[in-house]
Amino acid sequence: MTTDRIDFTSLSDEGVTWTLLGTLYLRAWESRRPNPILGDHYAAEAVDRIDYDFAKLRRRVLPGANQYLVALRAKQLDDWCAAFLTRHPDATVLQLGCGLDSRMLRLDPRGERNWFDLDVPGVIDLRRRLYPERGRYRMIPASVTDDAWLPKVPADRPVLIVAEGLFPYLTEAEVGRLLHRLTDRFATGELLFDGLAPWAVRMNGLFRWPVRDGHQIERMNPALTLAGEVPITAHGDLIPARPVRLVYKLMHAVPALRNSLVDYRFTF
Repeated sequence: MTTDRIDFTSLSDEGVTWTLLGTLYLRAWESRRPNPILGDHYAAEAVDRIDYDFAKLRRRVLPGANQYLVALRAKQLDDWCAAFLTRHPDATVLQLGCGLDSRMLRLDPRGERNWFDLDVPGVIDLRRRLYPERGRYRMIPASVTDDAWLPKVPADRPVLIVAEGLFPYLTEAEVGRLLHRLTDRFATGELLFDGLAPWAVRMNGLFRWPVRDGHQIERMNPALTLAGEVPITAHGDLIPARPVRLVYKLMHAVPALRNSLVDYRFTF
């Protein structure tokens, strides 16, 4: 990472601010707590370099509780990623809707893998100022719903596709079309993403697509096989704050709450 200060004060769109800076700030906050779950010090370094009113953002994102949601979601996906890359050291990694996530630094800090992070051009412009390309790491400025970017990702080896915090913002038709494009392009690999329950989608005007269960995805695209689904609440015992840990334990005991946010793993 570079060390110069970066001006993000021009960000005004509430949805963009949340998806870009809200999750980054929560990962940074969590990394500074005793016994962190994810411990994303790259996020903390990024926040220290960004010129933005994080005090105002903190009042909105409520890091006292939401930091654990973000950290647990990312930790499960990181664990699945690491396991896949151990089995397939020559794999290509494709992260969709990457935002300001530092997963490539957490898992491949020297840029030794074919790793592609994709997001819309405005986000990639900001991202380049935080995380410069290195080694075999590349960024693609494009919308996931566009057609032109996919041939830029080589299809000559297993591929690990990660879509954290992305699919709920798309429509069902957009998700379905994207999934078919991916499995048509790549012969074998894994797809990792998180999904929200229908009631959770209805509660937030920014979200558009819910996941009822993993088999819903198999019906959308028979090339995908459900290999794992882990509710965020399943790892509540990792939370160091006892009151929040108890809340997660109670949520895990109630099916509707347990399935509110789930990490999914599919093979193809």
